Amino acid sequence: MDWLERAARLRQWTRSGVRAPHKPLLFLYALGRFQADAGDELRYSAVEEDLKRLLAEYGPSNKTTPAYPFHYLVSDGVWEVRTDHGPGSPGKGVRELRVAGAVGRLAPDLRAALRREPSLLGRVARVLLDLHFPPSLHGDLCQAVGLELELAETEPLPAGRRQRDRRMRELVLTAYEYQCAFCGYDGRIGAMPVGLEAAHVRWWAFDGPDDVDNGLCLCSLHHKLFDKGVLGVGDGHRILVSQHFVGRSPVAREHVTALAGRPLLGPQPGTRPIAAAHRAWHTEQVFHGTPRPATVS
Repeated sequence: MDWLERAARLRQWTRSGVRAPHKPLLFLYALGRFQADAGDELRYSAVEEDLKRLLAEYGPSNKTTPAYPFHYLVSDGVWEVRTDHGPGSPGKGVRELRVAGAVGRLAPDLRAALRREPSLLGRVARVLLDLHFPPSLHGDLCQAVGLELELAETEPLPAGRRQRDRRMRELVLTAYEYQCAFCGYDGRIGAMPVGLEAAHVRWWAFDGPDDVDNGLCLCSLHHKLFDKGVLGVGDGHRILVSQHFVGRSPVAREHVTALAGRPLLGPQPGTRPIAAAHRAWHTEQVFHGTPRPATVS
């Protein structure tokens, strides 16, 4: 049984690029718990708050419930649920799962495969991370679910799987003249830029192309905040800052809050700016809540 292929083919609700990371988040959480204790079972009432926090931090801004993946992940053959009355999920409702004492864990065949081949856990996790989240969030997400992944050699991609365009970073950084489009940071060590990254506006995992009009040159801080939905790009290519962001220090105000309403720096003339469709996707699927009013100079 190809567990990597199963991880890559989780059945998810999809519509025009709408994010639905519920199942991948539960799967990653279960892998983390398995790594810590292979015999561990996850009682819904005990892990509900953990899963809520994961969905709030790494899911889309619309409210959702962890009961959905707890019930539906069974259909993908990687998860099982039982209750005090026997095997099988009692339903997709929060109350049903709580009252029935629902308990979930990785499917028996998957648990056996992970015991036989411990490195499989890391490969499955990497498939889930690569297909559903941008690289800037991988480390934080692994920490949030308790996964400790060893760096492993990249395995060949299955036939037909999209491959990233390695030229994108250089093209995007050149388009923005090697400075952060939000703050203007342009640090170098010798001739090499340091702390500057090419960010996808529409995530690669959600059919975002490796094109300049889907990219931004951002410093490491603003790349992370952009991918976490603290920052966005609105009409007129002006910077959005989420009202959910709270930072009381002068540094937080200067480097985040004060950006509200400022125009992007770049791209240079003759280069295509961010496509409206990609901006709209990020605003709808990643940016959290309502933007702050523009900062008055």
